[in-house]
Amino acid sequence: MRRRTRSVIALGTAAILAVPLAAAPASATPVDPLPRPVHDAVAEVLADVAHERRVLEAQPRTFAPEAAEPGWRATLDQTLDEAVTGPVVGVTARLETPDLDWRGSAGQREHDRAAPARPQDRFRAASITKPMIATLVLQEVEAGTWSLDTGVDEVLPGLLDVDVTIEELLAHRSGLPDHLLELMQSRLTDPDDFDEQWAAMGQEYTAADHVAAIRALPRELAPDEDFLYSNAGYVVLRLMLEEATGERVDDLLEKRVFKPARMRHTDYPQVPGTRGPFLVGAAYTGPFGAGMYSLPQFHPSYFDAAGAVTTTTADLHAFTDALLGGRLLEPATVADMIDPRADDFYGLGIYRLPDPCVPGEYLYGHDGAGIGSLSMVLTSADGERQLSYGLTGRDYTIAPDQMQEGAAAVLNTLAAATC
Repeated sequence: MRRRTRSVIALGTAAILAVPLAAAPASATPVDPLPRPVHDAVAEVLADVAHERRVLEAQPRTFAPEAAEPGWRATLDQTLDEAVTGPVVGVTARLETPDLDWRGSAGQREHDRAAPARPQDRFRAASITKPMIATLVLQEVEAGTWSLDTGVDEVLPGLLDVDVTIEELLAHRSGLPDHLLELMQSRLTDPDDFDEQWAAMGQEYTAADHVAAIRALPRELAPDEDFLYSNAGYVVLRLMLEEATGERVDDLLEKRVFKPARMRHTDYPQVPGTRGPFLVGAAYTGPFGAGMYSLPQFHPSYFDAAGAVTTTTADLHAFTDALLGGRLLEPATVADMIDPRADDFYGLGIYRLPDPCVPGEYLYGHDGAGIGSLSMVLTSADGERQLSYGLTGRDYTIAPDQMQEGAAAVLNTLAAATC
């Protein structure tokens, strides 16, 4: 049994959830433990890239254009090699532009095993699952099964205490509180035992467990009052999809997203463990625990439809290409999907960030913050420039509004190389 010292007991069970803890003194106010996209931190990285690009463009060129591609390959490789220090265990990344097609990897597949990470290795997509679920939902809207104004009560009467619409669920404007902390705590006898917390991540959580945890929490906002990132909404959307179609969500994803997008190495697993070459999650807890934990037995039912998918960087590019290219949804639906409903960034299961290479334009995608992993996929609107990475070895000693150093460095170099 590994316990935190009494000086950090006030931080509670938030220490292992998908947003890291702040390494603060005991008298500090505990940080918000709820999973959310690292939009602000990613936006800051892209803004820095844009600034550096403007500075470089103001200077005389010191290299020939034909030398740019080899230079970027070496820089990208070096960035990955430098990223696998400290908490980062392994990383795989991919970049596609009209002038450069690159993929790379560094580090190990698992914290306590020596097998090297490879570019084709799979990893947990975490919240990048959300745009895939949103695609299924919007396909039902296109088919006339639902509209964006369809309420949960029309499909699953009495599931929630207040009726909310599909649009509000997709855009995180339902007011549903995030329930994952409540869900995990329901399995603990000692909230200050890290070993027990990690073990809880390997247990199965049923739909009834998720719904009970959602209903047990008070509402923080009224429907459509404001943006509140909540994994609960996507669990509800999964239940609505299965009720309307009579099929399981893993089968729906395989038939209507993975196969048509040619995502050959993507899965919505039902059981813990990994299959084939895989970047296994790892958690760095620093003074709050016993240092680094390897997490091979995470159960996908904990995140459910909010984050269960496993994938590769190649498949993430195939997905965003198929989605924005109009092969999964009609172009008009895609345009509506990427139109922000919240804080000028979050649409219907996907968000946008200012393009550091083209002023006035945007990159579209999502990040994933899993238990022991981080991931990201971004693409230009025309699909000509795409970047992605999957990284294991999450640092749970930094605040949730910070971006882990290794992930920030990888994103910075990938984004700069797309320009």
